[in-house]
Order: sequence, then structure tokens, then C-alpha cells
Amino acid sequence: MTTIDTATAPALTRRALAQPEPVPPVRIVHLGLGAFHRSHQAWYTARAEDSAEWGIAAFTGRTPDAAAALRTQEGVYTLVERDAQGDRYEAIGSIVEAWSGDDVTRFVRTVSAPAVAVVTLTITEAGYRLTAAGELDLDDPVVASDILLLRDLVVDGGTIPSTSPRTAPARLLLGLHARRQAEAPPVAIVPCDNLPANGDLVRRTLTRLAERVNPTLAAWLPQGASFVSTSVDRITPRLDPHDRALVAASTGWSDQVPVVAEPFSDWVLAGEFPSGRPRWETSGARFVDEIAPWEARKLWMLNGAHTLLASTGRLRGHATVAEAFADPDCRAEVERLWDEAAANLADVETRDYRSALAERFANPRIVHRLAQIAEGSETKLRLRIVPVAEAERAAGRAATGCATAIAAWIRQESPDSDVATVTRDLSPALGRDEHFVATVRHLLSTLPVGPTR
Repeated sequence: MTTIDTATAPALTRRALAQPEPVPPVRIVHLGLGAFHRSHQAWYTARAEDSAEWGIAAFTGRTPDAAAALRTQEGVYTLVERDAQGDRYEAIGSIVEAWSGDDVTRFVRTVSAPAVAVVTLTITEAGYRLTAAGELDLDDPVVASDILLLRDLVVDGGTIPSTSPRTAPARLLLGLHARRQAEAPPVAIVPCDNLPANGDLVRRTLTRLAERVNPTLAAWLPQGASFVSTSVDRITPRLDPHDRALVAASTGWSDQVPVVAEPFSDWVLAGEFPSGRPRWETSGARFVDEIAPWEARKLWMLNGAHTLLASTGRLRGHATVAEAFADPDCRAEVERLWDEAAANLADVETRDYRSALAERFANPRIVHRLAQIAEGSETKLRLRIVPVAEAERAAGRAATGCATAIAAWIRQESPDSDVATVTRDLSPALGRDEHFVATVRHLLSTLPVGPTR
């Protein structure tokens, strides 16, 4: 058998697609080009029945590397679907343009194109620049700087200067301002980050920003854009160095930016698409009238358990979700958290979902690193753990699973901090709850000081 590696295999391009021509027209703009977007929204778009009508122009978030590599491959990349039995490979071609997010001029021009009907976002929770109350942080110096810059740009209508907006909301608002100037039809904004009621959150964020930039732009916003709330789910670990060689050996193509993901995927959407959308339901997406139960289930059970394991697992010396979930102590803590979450999810099925989560967490070939999950844990705790803890305490229950997540995070990140102060910073209500603070303090005393192996 001939061995093919990344050095000898031909570069992956649109020739690898089952139907390489014609290239779909750009009708979707994405901000936050990374592995998750490519394993999720781009994958759903490529598999939709009308995929030939919907191309994606994708812009990176923090670094331009993915865009540069994708451009050399004409936007095509390999999705590696990985389970315990083996790998399956699929060439995805829905991304037809890939650019650096720092190219704000190009981003604004692309968003303002009348043919664009959808703007999707994966900019992480921190990218929205929110306060603990979930509103745009006007005291953030970068946000304040962007407001001053946007005022000049919107009033003058001139060329974007070398000092361009730095925050994602400001860049998006500038693109919407350009759509208003171009008299383009209304566009759907579709955030795909793990935030409750994310469509409404983005609407409030952009409205608050627009009100401080230009009243006319703020008044136009409700008619110029709709805001779709989503719940997204697909574990997408960081690429291991050997994955590129595996792709070359298995497909015959050299791919510099493959993506590895679990077989499971889920996408639930609620909202209006005034200028049309891909038929994502033909690739498995669900459209619902009420998003809250679906996003709460995912945030509290999947993401909440991940945040718990990111601290409890690392304290016990584990590096991945699968390793930590195989530890009886970690598993018991996750099960306790799931009990608490399920008790507050009466409007959506949880038993089968919980079983599926256990199977997914146990998949040893999905190397989902706890250190990666731990990034931005303070924000994640507020979104994933605090709501369950508050609901449990309101019902008169101890919320021990939630308290464990907070205690383990304190032990991992700031063991000398005052428990009551840290808890109050996460949730004023929980900080005032003497019983809950005492529970956190007790659990903190029982947790390992550091890795035990």
C-alpha cells in the first residue's frame, strides 16, 4: 500500500468536492471563523438541499491564520467525524471566501451587499463585551473607544481609517450602517455562541451601541435586521498535530486546516429570516417557536458539565473530558449536576439527552482538553451554573452539584480568595445565601489541592 502524507499529497481544493462547480454565491457572512463554525454552521449549510445557492464569506475573529490557509484551498476543508469505531472524512465546500477579521473594510462591504441574507456569529461569550448583567459594557475602554470612532464614521460616511473598530459588535453595527446606506433588504443576525436568548442579547447589544452612536441608525435597526436565537451543539476539539497526516493518508489530499468533530450535532433556531435562508432543516436543524428550553438544556447539562469537569478533572490530574468522566468521583459530580439541571427542565426531554451526553463524554477518541474548556470560566459559570443554582435554592434544595463547580473553580484558579466575595461576584443572590456559601466553603475544603497523578 502506498503511503501518502502531507508532503506528497496534492493540496485540497474544490476539485475534491463531489460537485465542485459552480461556486455558490455569497449570501451568508460569518464572523468568527474557527473550528466550531466549520464543524457546525458551515457543515449544515454544505449539507442543505439548496447548498448550491448559499455560499459563506467567513471572517476570522482573533487571528487570521485560518483564513489564509483556507484561501489556498479555495475555502475547502475536511471534516473528520470521529467516534470510538473510527474516522469518516468529508470535504466541505460551503465557505467560498475566507478573510482576516481585521480587514474591516472588506467585512463592511461584504455585509452591505444586497444579496447577503444571513450573518452568523461565533465570537465566544467574551466577544460580546458584556457586563455580569448581560448588557453591553459601556465602561469597557475598548467599547468606549469604538463608540467614539463609530460616531465619526457614521456621521462622515467616509473611508474606514487605519484605526478601525476593535470589537465585534462595533464592526457588525458598522456593516449594518452600510446596509442602511445601500438600502439593502433586511438581514437576519444569527448568533451561535453559548449565551441564553442569544438573538435577543445581540439585538439589545447592537441597539444600545447604536443609541450611543447615531439615533437614526438606532431607529432603523428593527426594520433593517432580525435577530434569531439558537442553541448549538457539537464537540469540536482542537486539532492534534498528527490529524493532518491522517487526513492525507485517508483521503489523498493535503489539508492544512482539517476539523475534527464528534458524530453528534444539534442546531435549534427560533426567529425570522426576512430575506430567506438555506433549507437547514434538510440537514438536520430544527426550527422552533420557543428556544429557551432547548438552550437551557444544552447550556446547563452539556456546557455546565464541561465547566465542572474543567476544574474537578484538572484538580485530579486529568487532561481530557473522557479521562475525567471515567474517574468515578468526577462522574458522580457530573451526575449530581445533571440531577439538579434536569429538575429545572420540565418543558424538554432530559433522560435520553442525558444518556447521549454520557456516551459522548466517554468517547476516548474525541480529545476535548479541559484546559481549552476552562478558558473564560468565570463568564461560563455565570451562564451555565449560576441559573441552576439559583433555581435549586429557590426550590429549597441544596444545589450541591452547582456548589461543587464553583468550589472547584475557586480551588483551581484562586484558592486564597474569599468564598463569599467570589460567590457574590458570580451571583449577588447566591452571595447573600449563607447556606449556599457555606456549602461552597465546605466543598472547597474537601477538594484536592492540585493534580493527584
